[in-house]
Amino acid sequence: MSKENPFSLAGRVALVTGSSKGLGRAMAMALGKADAKVAINYLNNKSTAEKTLADFKAAGRAGGLFRADVTKEEDVSRLHAEIVRELGPVDILVVNATCAQPHKAIEQYDWAFYQAMLDFFVKSPFLLARACLPHMKQQRWGRIINIGSEVVQRGVPNFTAYVAAKGGQNGFHRSLATELAPFGITVNMISPGWIPVERHEKEPQSEKAAYRALIPADRWGVPEDLAGAVIFLASDAASFITGQNLCINGGLTVS
Repeated sequence: MSKENPFSLAGRVALVTGSSKGLGRAMAMALGKADAKVAINYLNNKSTAEKTLADFKAAGRAGGLFRADVTKEEDVSRLHAEIVRELGPVDILVVNATCAQPHKAIEQYDWAFYQAMLDFFVKSPFLLARACLPHMKQQRWGRIINIGSEVVQRGVPNFTAYVAAKGGQNGFHRSLATELAPFGITVNMISPGWIPVERHEKEPQSEKAAYRALIPADRWGVPEDLAGAVIFLASDAASFITGQNLCINGGLTVS
């Protein structure tokens, strides 16, 4: 790390889960630009992931591609071991992987779907943090950044499973922040608004227009809007910031 540039991540290893496309891809690219070695994680679409890695390497960044289901304990253990072997121990953990998020009335959900949400947004952050913490504690430096959502603040209707799970992730990061602060490890959350990416392509235009009309900044967010936030929270410049939730939504939620 350069004392002249507190935002440099040279010498650090970062893992961004679910980073082959969308918001995760943008954050992985930003971390690589800041000179971190980046572990790009994917599960299902190998060709998309390989294209992301090719673009990443073409930009002169250092990192690798790692397949794993981050909701499964055995996969997280294997993922962590592979990253350590190829890139080194993880210093910066960005918990971003997500799944389908259908809007339904509560009567239309079943517990299996609720459990799937909890697996992504409570179980996965727990498993990943547990795997990375021994190294972070030993060196007394670490960054854990959970990607949350504005839906917790907004209480979006017909979205109870996702909102409940994201609320659980929010509580997890707040408690973990106070637990790990004495070790020089910060735990923060970035909560983006609706930023259209590939998985939103089939969303009704009427719903997009209704949301867009609510944004005080009078524009859509783009994945790159998360880049500065993730670099800042991962850097030495943010060493005294922990347990916070930064909403990136053009002012839609103001508390």
